[in-house]
Amino acid sequence: MRARIYLPPKNAMQSGRAKTHEWILEFVSGTAKRADGLMGWIGGADTQTQVKLTFHSQAEAEAYAQKNGLDYDVELPQARRIKPKAYADNFHWSRTENWTH
Repeated sequence: MRARIYLPPKNAMQSGRAKTHEWILEFVSGTAKRADGLMGWIGGADTQTQVKLTFHSQAEAEAYAQKNGLDYDVELPQARRIKPKAYADNFHWSRTENWTH
């Protein structure tokens, strides 16, 4: 069984960074998903893909995977560039864009 260890990105619908500080270990399915003939839902027989384990650090997640004999891939997060913004910049004299309401 193969596992994936990653730090989740922030929710795109909110500006907060909640639930982005713990590392997640999730299992990757080895079989293809298939459509159910009766309902048409997509699914598979592999129930391990439903399991998500959280850890406080990357080292803890890797130690768990090694202890249980799991092959794993670590996906490191991309560096985040934060552009400082201020509401007053909307009214600055050097603003080049048109002001619209």
